[in-house]
Amino acid sequence: MEQTKEIDIKIEDLCVQFEDKENGDVVHALKNVNLEIRQGEFIALLGPSGCGKTTLLRAIADLQQTSSGSISVKGQTPRQIRLQKKFGIVFQNPVLYDWRSVRRNVCMPMELLGVPKKERTKQVTKMLELVGLMNFGKKYPHQLSGGMQQRVGIARALAIDPEILLMDEPFSALDEFTKEKLHLDLLRIWKQTNKTILFVTHNIQEAVFLADRVVVLSPHPGRVSAVVDIDLERPRSLESKNTPRFAELVTKVRRSFEGI
Repeated sequence: MEQTKEIDIKIEDLCVQFEDKENGDVVHALKNVNLEIRQGEFIALLGPSGCGKTTLLRAIADLQQTSSGSISVKGQTPRQIRLQKKFGIVFQNPVLYDWRSVRRNVCMPMELLGVPKKERTKQVTKMLELVGLMNFGKKYPHQLSGGMQQRVGIARALAIDPEILLMDEPFSALDEFTKEKLHLDLLRIWKQTNKTILFVTHNIQEAVFLADRVVVLSPHPGRVSAVVDIDLERPRSLESKNTPRFAELVTKVRRSFEGI
């Protein structure tokens, strides 16, 4: 990633604490997290369950209250960016509405924003083409595979043309064959749209295959234990996983964990 790119997200000394409802103890979900993400970067946020990676994603998205420190997104607060609809969010579960067709699911954010119908129709068609679902616009979620449902979720997140795409373990529930196909689809979409992507995962190989940099979080409390540059050549293919460098990077990332 070119270092001349502007910083999209800057996190400084971020801490998030919770009170344990059972015993009243203070739980440190995140402690002193510092990170800079540049425009157009693909960042994988990697760590085991309980390390705070989803908490960090939610804090950036203005869905999680922080305790101290700061988050700046394009020089503004996360709330300002959220209100400007510059975030697109893809969750582990695509959360589609069963009574809406694929087209109407993708269209929903634009309906809520009051986008004119003609413009909505054009954008939905563009998004379905982008995710490879042009022939499934009239289908309903229950008629789609898990992988296709996630593509709808990605299309919906991109429909409002956000500047930053936040993805919370979107492929974790899918089989390996579907996951590999979606990895390639996501890299293609990223290249075509030039979005900044923050991708949460607990899968080391997934992180190394997708990202420009892998940010490793270690738990108790959640903190950045390493940031690993991924210098695999782009565009990447499934053959990239068979190279000695891929194996070296997977090993390097695995050894970077602390406290687990």
